[in-house]
Amino acid sequence: MQTKDFYYDLPQELIAQDPLEDRSGSRLMVLDKHTGNYEHTTFRNILSYLRKGDCLVLNDTKVIPARLYGTREATGGKVEILLLKRREHDIWETLVKPGKKAKPGTALLFGGGILKGTVLETVEEGNRLIQFSYDGIFEEILDQIGQMPLPPYITHKLKDKNRYQTVYAAREGSAAAPTAGLHFTKELLQQAEDRGITIAKVTLHVGLGTFRPVKVEDVEKHHMHSEYYQVTEEAASIINQTKQAGGRIICVGTTSCRTVESASDDQGIVHAGNGNTNIFIYPGYRFKVLDGLITNFHLPESTLLMLVSALAGKDAIMDAYQEAVNKRYRFFSFGDAMFIN
Repeated sequence: MQTKDFYYDLPQELIAQDPLEDRSGSRLMVLDKHTGNYEHTTFRNILSYLRKGDCLVLNDTKVIPARLYGTREATGGKVEILLLKRREHDIWETLVKPGKKAKPGTALLFGGGILKGTVLETVEEGNRLIQFSYDGIFEEILDQIGQMPLPPYITHKLKDKNRYQTVYAAREGSAAAPTAGLHFTKELLQQAEDRGITIAKVTLHVGLGTFRPVKVEDVEKHHMHSEYYQVTEEAASIINQTKQAGGRIICVGTTSCRTVESASDDQGIVHAGNGNTNIFIYPGYRFKVLDGLITNFHLPESTLLMLVSALAGKDAIMDAYQEAVNKRYRFFSFGDAMFIN
């Protein structure tokens, strides 16, 4: 299976640069994974495609203001870092620009010195481990001086940083939002529960791997980066009971999908726990838990496009994506949605 098999031509102007004023006002393509047929509607109508007894699985991770601009203490030279993953309490794995200037022992200053970092070592992919020191609470300092780490294809400045958070975001730790969830409002989720649709919340802290391109020709040789996940006893129980009762597990976003598939055994039973997952889902994968997926439209040749192709079939997905281009759908993080059922 070749990476180029997942290429499609996307006009630049279809990449959404700003969120819609109404979260649920985006367009929605509904794709039948059995027939390949699709129809067009708006996201606020999503509940008409769900049934009593279904379970929505949400990723309740919260994006932190993970982009920091500062200087090197010794020279005053500018530096930009992106917090990727907390290794220990004050030690983070980071992406540093310019990396050549961030050798072990380099001291960095942020926010005029209210946050100080010391480069400890270089790790996988050239990332740096940085130990931070500060007075006060780290998260409050981040809120004060950090910026939301929007994807590189979004060039507009975000007016309201809460629009790059889901309305149910709770557990801080992501460098990117689980964007399929951006379409939901609190009212829509309440309506779902009122209709007998259960909600299970899991956590997967989204890392930089979300944006990392597949650089190998052979899909199976691609190396996925690991991301931290957690499934509570409550969430596992809700999902397992839904399956036992004949309901469908509808994951909101590829991160929720990867979480439940990582946390399940070969019989499709989801187990509570936490850890790191580098699960790579591409055509040929047999889903153990997931029945349907609410997702956005993904980058050409990306691991996320490969995941949805595993669920609905590559040909059906590529046909649907061409239809989305023809119908002028909005693509990527702030774009429109697809429901694969």
